[in-house]
Amino acid sequence: MTPQRRAVLEVVRGSMDHLTANDVFAAARALHPTISYATVYNSLHYLTSTGLIREITFGAGSSRYDRIVERHDHALCEGCGRLVDIDLPETVDLMKRAARQARFKPVSISLTLVGLCPDCQSSG
Repeated sequence: MTPQRRAVLEVVRGSMDHLTANDVFAAARALHPTISYATVYNSLHYLTSTGLIREITFGAGSSRYDRIVERHDHALCEGCGRLVDIDLPETVDLMKRAARQARFKPVSISLTLVGLCPDCQSSG
């Protein structure tokens, strides 16, 4: 693993947040001042493809990168964009029921609750 990839991995694994590529780039530059955006982007792609980090996508929005690669769900604030992990073991049973109803072979399921976080609720 190159020093640049290691820096990107350290940034993602060291964060409790779900970082965008821009967030990772800014933090990786603190570790490696000469790192380019293209290197960060390519490193994120490589680290995702090898299963060391997880990419989370939301339609046309920016991808986020997660240090937790095991299956889990998320809550997304439509006010500020905050993304938090939630643990709902029932989602696996929901996937099985949905697969039976649709007659699909299940591969994966991810649940994203979209709403307002406590900060955005209190400011609105």
